[in-house]
Amino acid sequence: MSGGAAGTAVYAQSGGVTAVINATAFGVLEAARRHPDRIRALYAGRNGILGVLREELLDLGDIPESELAALLHTPGGAFGSCRYKLADPEQDAREYERLLQVFSAHGVRYFFYNGGGDSQDTALKVARLAARRGLALSCIGIPKTVDNDLPLTDNCPGFGSVAKYVAVSVREAALDVASMSDTSTKVFILEVMGRHAGWIAAAAGLAGQRPEEPPQIILFPEVPFEPKRFLEAVRRTVRGTGYCVIVVSEGARDAAGRFLAESDERDAFGHAQLGGAAPAVAALVRRELGYKIHWAVADYLQRSARHLASRVDVEQARALGRAAVKLALEGQTGVLPIILRRSDDPYRWEIGSARLEEVANRERKLPPEYLREDGFGISAAGRRYLEPLIRGEDYPPYANGLPCYARLTPRRVTPLLPESFVPRS
Repeated sequence: MSGGAAGTAVYAQSGGVTAVINATAFGVLEAARRHPDRIRALYAGRNGILGVLREELLDLGDIPESELAALLHTPGGAFGSCRYKLADPEQDAREYERLLQVFSAHGVRYFFYNGGGDSQDTALKVARLAARRGLALSCIGIPKTVDNDLPLTDNCPGFGSVAKYVAVSVREAALDVASMSDTSTKVFILEVMGRHAGWIAAAAGLAGQRPEEPPQIILFPEVPFEPKRFLEAVRRTVRGTGYCVIVVSEGARDAAGRFLAESDERDAFGHAQLGGAAPAVAALVRRELGYKIHWAVADYLQRSARHLASRVDVEQARALGRAAVKLALEGQTGVLPIILRRSDDPYRWEIGSARLEEVANRERKLPPEYLREDGFGISAAGRRYLEPLIRGEDYPPYANGLPCYARLTPRRVTPLLPESFVPRS
């Protein structure tokens, strides 16, 4: 490999974490350690981009290989993550200037930013500013999001494991509901993540093979919620089967585009805080149909369930980390590695690359052909896409009945800049 300058590399995790984001981190670390002549030091931003802004960097160079290997089976963000959107550099460039100052002080030549669409936008802006300044800085984005909504890549690391968790949970919960439905719960509702795209909700459809098998009804953000049609489907299912299992995406909305459940609060990226779609749907069913109902929200459980991770997901997450280092050492910048699907059955994939501007701040929704004709489930095409992503098991090691996860304590890098930096609140 040739083309990139020698110096320090900085890796940072961004946004909501996943069951396999640390596998990507391990892929970056193992690839970087193979090139000590090019990557002389390897740091991580403590709590993502905030750690870089605050000059709170973690030295990963002296962590034993055996401890780093535990990242492969550890969920969460080993170095900390954050939801923090940098200001538009055209309006306020101070944060970007600070990033470049930190990079310059520590001899950083490679920056790896592991996150979703907003994070890829940040990496793109850093890459463009560095290029305008003529700096030898390679900025590489690395895809990650349980929402699976980044364009171009076949799927996003983190999604396959969430999909597996949701499909398994729905299948197991349905057996529970079915066994008690004669005298107890008639309707069970599970709320899953997915603000604008229903990929996770769609994955729940893998739990059943036929429309009459649970989940009998899935509510997607892509399909406007029609109460009358929905209630009739619930009534018909309970009459025919004795019970009904429903999966609702947190981003489900009505024909006017209003979320079924939305608070007035906003996150760091300006997104409305969601949560409450399941109780909203439950209240409707209880009021109009009178059935006994239970509901649940998968919430963080779905994205942190490393004990039930997809082997395919783990392998792809690690491969993307390695590929990011390869791109950087080739002297590329403003790019990210992506997954390219070559066949469905057998499932074959390889790593390619894309420009950050083709991915940043863009969302990929469920295509219509992946949805069942009635809009309450997945089609055969949707199943063909989803099934390979949940295949294979990759259990973590266990001790005393519990999984063993990494607890790294890397050394803090001594700050070199005279002034501290306080990010916007």
